[in-house]
Amino acid sequence: MRSALDALFLEQRSALIGTLARIVRCQHTAEELAHESYLRVARAIAQRPVEHVQAFLYQTARNLAFDYLRHEGVRRRVEIESDDTVSTIASDAASPEVETIARQRLALLTAALAGLPDRTQQIVVLSRVHGWSYPRIASHLGVSPNTVYNELRLALAHCLDALARGDGG
Repeated sequence: MRSALDALFLEQRSALIGTLARIVRCQHTAEELAHESYLRVARAIAQRPVEHVQAFLYQTARNLAFDYLRHEGVRRRVEIESDDTVSTIASDAASPEVETIARQRLALLTAALAGLPDRTQQIVVLSRVHGWSYPRIASHLGVSPNTVYNELRLALAHCLDALARGDGG
């Protein structure tokens, strides 16, 4: 799997760096983040199989880019406001309104999941909470990986619909 990652990274390197550069607005930082993405994906692949390596690589890269931007924003605020006390730095804690909305959405999601068949609930938990691969879930439940994929896809669509209805969509 590692050689497949090497080939994919070499093939996608320029596009990946371009994607990252649009996010962080710095070519050098984008190159560093692309390299870090490769290393993290390689470590993840060594621990467990990853089915969609390209998507995983890009998602890892985007997550690193957004983390970088968050850290840079905090660093800039601290540098600019160095005369102010630490208590003036914005809290990362969610506002009460955001927490209330999050709780409501979690309740909608919980209700949507509860309305699914038991096996489908198991598939969602094993895949999204425990990070199991489709083949591992299929083997554990005695079904085909295609069944796992289809049930997960339908379950996630069901959950998204429930959230959209709950959000007034």
